Amino acid sequence: MSQASSAPPLMTEPQTFTPEERRVTLIGLMIVFLLSALDQTIVGTAMPRIIAELQGLNLYAWVTTAYLLSSTVMVPIYGKLSDLYGRKIILLTGVGLFTIGSVLCGAAGEFGRLPILGGGMVQLIVFRAIQGLGGGALFTSAFAIIADMFPPRERGRFGGMFGAVFGLASILGPIIGGFFAQLGPTHLGPLVVAGWRWIFYINLPLASLALFMIAVKMPPLTRRVPGTVDFAGAILVVTTFVPLLLALSWVGAGYSFTSSRIVIPMTIFVLGLASFIAVESKVAHPILSLRLFTNRTFTYANVSSFIVSMAFMGVVAFMPLYLQLGAGAQPAQSGIVMLPMMIGLIAASTVSGQLVARFAVFKPILLGGQAIMVTGVLLLLMIHPNMNLWDVAWRMFVFGVGLGPAQSLFSIAVQNAVQPHEIGVATSTSQFFRQIGSTIGVAAFGALLTNYLSAGGRSGLSLASLEKISVQRSAGAHAAAAAKGLDFGAQIAITHAMQGVFVASLAVMVVGVCTTLMIPDARLKGRGPQPDLAESAEQALETADPAQTAPPVKA
Repeated sequence: MSQASSAPPLMTEPQTFTPEERRVTLIGLMIVFLLSALDQTIVGTAMPRIIAELQGLNLYAWVTTAYLLSSTVMVPIYGKLSDLYGRKIILLTGVGLFTIGSVLCGAAGEFGRLPILGGGMVQLIVFRAIQGLGGGALFTSAFAIIADMFPPRERGRFGGMFGAVFGLASILGPIIGGFFAQLGPTHLGPLVVAGWRWIFYINLPLASLALFMIAVKMPPLTRRVPGTVDFAGAILVVTTFVPLLLALSWVGAGYSFTSSRIVIPMTIFVLGLASFIAVESKVAHPILSLRLFTNRTFTYANVSSFIVSMAFMGVVAFMPLYLQLGAGAQPAQSGIVMLPMMIGLIAASTVSGQLVARFAVFKPILLGGQAIMVTGVLLLLMIHPNMNLWDVAWRMFVFGVGLGPAQSLFSIAVQNAVQPHEIGVATSTSQFFRQIGSTIGVAAFGALLTNYLSAGGRSGLSLASLEKISVQRSAGAHAAAAAKGLDFGAQIAITHAMQGVFVASLAVMVVGVCTTLMIPDARLKGRGPQPDLAESAEQALETADPAQTAPPVKA
């Protein structure tokens, strides 16, 4: 009894919300979403200037890797904690950690070398990891809160809006990052702040507004589920997937698959995964219930999301390298050529959300989007050296239109297929699969790009060397030397290598279409025309929790 009395109150009945509460919550969540999405796009543009000041070209990839590692492994942990203790406290924790990390990132190297941390570049990497610890809660909590407040059919419309916010951040991020990278020192009284530091400090007003909206305006979201923290599962998530992500990062950096840097962490991953499955199959309240994978919609939607994310990165991760080093574009031009893809993504994400809300189905819309993605990649296979940049831009637009529906509909499909008390875990799992897919996509297609370059007689070129040349060109100081080091033969080799990557990405997309076809047809729950009784019964049987099928006990 003492344990029950000290625990947070649990709600088993659906919580009701006023229109005002829903509106305010949506605004707060969109700010949170914008905060997280901007951070993923704004930093890369300013990296050449950061490297020039902090002197760490050999470490530049770790600025992204550190954030990716910490944010990805925390996703399933945050999902379970939000089910146990409520979404609001987890979201507040995430925004708070993200804000602290942003302040520290902005101050990296400002005070010279520090004990233990060392120079400015190492400081930035460590502080980005802290930022990632908070960032892992942002996307996951936002989608879970939407699932708590709106039925699946209405989530499609709002999911489309959030996809549009992500696309908008992808457009604004590079522009804002480039502006601050070129901005000279700012004088604030006795303080002098380098321009690039504002790409982190700009998070502070957004984070402060988000914290206010969440803490003061957002309803308490009192629904919780009983259970305890699965500490063993949480530790195994970290010890299993950190080595995997490290190994994938090193593969992308050009290390051989037989290198000890790859073999050792992959061995740890395999052993950790076996231990994780063994532990999660036995504990009473696992971080990730393996029973969820008996649900066909949950399994196939997550696998499809994983595959689509992987294929997507095969196209977009290395496109700037082709544009700058294969098509001869300036760094700023390459950013402009990528904009049509984001415009297509925003438009398609918004339209697909409206279609889901109107027709209460998701599978045909997902398949239509994937068909357009395949068309976009087929068009991109026609690239050649020094290609007209507008020719590339409209092909990227087609690809972006195809990508739009996938931004939110896989998560909505997963949420629609599980019980309300599993929303947090289901949403975080969906996000986790997406992030792991993106990471594997970068590593696998990066290694493939390097192999194609070697097969084309350009063994001196690799993904790592191309990225360094791109960074040097963006910094400006070494532009002439970088340009001189790439003759027309190298441009041809880079273009052919990219075409090989597109072919592989196309093959992965076809697999993604097949797995999407295997997702059961289902109507989304919510207001509007209801499915027939047979369909409702089938869906209820598929998503039923065996623990809840026993007849209720009367008091």
